Amino acid sequence: MIRSLAITTDFTVLHDVPLKQLLDTNIKWYWVDFHNPSEEEALHLKEHFRFHPLAIEDCFYLLQRPKMDHYENVHFFVMHAMNAKTLAAEEVDMFLGSNFIVTFHLHDSREIEDAWCRLSEQENLRSEGHIYAAYLVLDNLVDQYFPSVYQIEDQLDEIENNVHSESIEVLMNDIFEIRSRLLKLRRTIVPMRDLLYRVINTERLDQLREHLVFFTDIHDHLLKLSEMIESNRDMTADMRDSYISLNSNRMNTIMKTLTVITTIFMPLTFIAGIYGMNFSYMPELEWHWGYFAILLIMIGIGFGMFAWFWKKGWFK
Repeated sequence: MIRSLAITTDFTVLHDVPLKQLLDTNIKWYWVDFHNPSEEEALHLKEHFRFHPLAIEDCFYLLQRPKMDHYENVHFFVMHAMNAKTLAAEEVDMFLGSNFIVTFHLHDSREIEDAWCRLSEQENLRSEGHIYAAYLVLDNLVDQYFPSVYQIEDQLDEIENNVHSESIEVLMNDIFEIRSRLLKLRRTIVPMRDLLYRVINTERLDQLREHLVFFTDIHDHLLKLSEMIESNRDMTADMRDSYISLNSNRMNTIMKTLTVITTIFMPLTFIAGIYGMNFSYMPELEWHWGYFAILLIMIGIGFGMFAWFWKKGWFK
């Protein structure tokens, strides 16, 4: 699907203007949106706009890393939207010319739809030009990152406070799931942060100077998101290390208890083993009180060793 939005010299908005009429002198600037175009519609990128073949190829093949390329008088941007459910990146491409903006996306884009509606309905935005339209698209893309990051922060607070009294094993599964989601977010946000850094520092976008403060604001948002992600990753790492330490300490306690029990029973087993042998000449076997004496000795050894271990603090 191809749709167009044109702003005339008197800042009137025109919708679905044929591509050939967009070159009329009464049109100040325009925006053409390609939404999952057919092969015939996609040919307009080459035949009408005459974009560089490499840029057109990047629109269709694989998921490109966010970047900015310059082709003569057209600037090409690869940006990433985020699927709120899966946190998967979805590519949104944008061509920026002297008086136009062309967006290209194979998936539904709520961010582009919102920017489109704002330009259509708010008259004061039309005079800002096509650079401001590009800002609206970028700003909407970045704003959609925040809910996912805030949701993860809320989940970490619940895990830290353990409001549902979950077992450690369940909490650890949640933490590893959160770390996986943070990694997905990081793969999207950090490259977008680098892209915005290039945009606000480039000298090849002269028209950007008037709106530099807006793009700087987007970069600040991405810096904040990056810091939040790193902070959350550090928090999950601390929780993971605490779990490993707690698990190791619990294992050490169990091993210490088993060692104490084994140590106490070693001399008792030794004594029982000696008097369990089948020799004929064992003087103690003939004693009248031999059984009770050996039993008292074994009890004394057991309690004595228990008292000694207790004094050493092994049961604290």
